[in-house]
Amino acid sequence: MAALLIPRSRGMRTRLGCLSHKSDSYNDFTAILPDKPNRALKRLSTEEATRWADSFDVLLSHKYGLAAFRAFLKTEFSEENLEFWLACEDFKKTRSAAKLASKAQRIFEEFIDVQAPREVNIDFQTRELTRRNVQEPSLSCFDQAQGKVHSLMEKDSYPRFLRSKIYTDLLSQTQRRLS
Repeated sequence: MAALLIPRSRGMRTRLGCLSHKSDSYNDFTAILPDKPNRALKRLSTEEATRWADSFDVLLSHKYGLAAFRAFLKTEFSEENLEFWLACEDFKKTRSAAKLASKAQRIFEEFIDVQAPREVNIDFQTRELTRRNVQEPSLSCFDQAQGKVHSLMEKDSYPRFLRSKIYTDLLSQTQRRLS
């Protein structure tokens, strides 16, 4: 049991570190924005950030919206949902049949299998259908599971994100730049 408490990677240390300072507020958005964060925040307009509230898919399609949503999910300890959704999006771009099987197995073991390290919350029927699909993988083998996770995030996490201090603080920062 003690072995479970020893961080195995930098990612694990980061996850364990956030336990000590869980917050849904960000005064320094450079930590959540990809690439060159200071320039990114300067380029993010209030209009762009406001559009994230139009729909969940608008948020997911925007690089900085995705980064802010990921940061929010980390505060709720549920980033595995987004990571699974992104892994499925990447999986659908796979063109090599040889890579398809190994990628499908890796995604299944990481997110779908019972007791997976980053197990997503899906029902038994979807899990079993996905298990069967992975036996003979196709680009659509995760579609049902991905759809369930997308729906869960859209109905549950996304509305909380829009009300979160992370999002409202980000909007405030973009508006302050204009004044």
